[in-house]
Amino acid sequence: MASTPQRPAAPDVSRDTDRDETYIERMDRNWNELLQELRVTQTGAQILTGFLLTVPFQSRFDELDDYQRTTYLVLVVMAALATVLFVAPVSLHRLLFRRRLKPQLVDAGHQFARAGLVALALTLAGVTMLLFDVVLTRTAGHVVGGALLLVIALAWLVLPHLIARRAAADGDSGAAASGPTA
Repeated sequence: MASTPQRPAAPDVSRDTDRDETYIERMDRNWNELLQELRVTQTGAQILTGFLLTVPFQSRFDELDDYQRTTYLVLVVMAALATVLFVAPVSLHRLLFRRRLKPQLVDAGHQFARAGLVALALTLAGVTMLLFDVVLTRTAGHVVGGALLLVIALAWLVLPHLIARRAAADGDSGAAASGPTA
């Protein structure tokens, strides 16, 4: 006889938000919100990957130096990795479907999405760096790639932390206290 998987204790009503929902309802909502985020990022990552896969078939590809070719190959791997990470929650869902593991699925999907965002950020900055390297100079590529990484870090990491900190200081109980399982 198969044993039932262990699940975390589930409160009847969420204590960390003002929503009137059960733990399972919150997990369902979290899963749906995660899927909406993944739809946006999956599409972008897949388009970028597809674009990168066509580059070697362009006539100027033979003009790239060793650094540019190596950078390009690393970017193809990073774009493919981002795509794999963003699609992984779909595979998890298929394999875990109807096993009553929604909390674990939400947590794993969250981790895959975060890792996918890192891979996507590096790919975006790297593609921009390579483009400026080819069109202008290597120095321009490094400056623009580094600047884009900085903008991504500010928009994707720093700003959310500032918003959460401000909400906590203002006493916004729902936004500040809810954390990653809001």
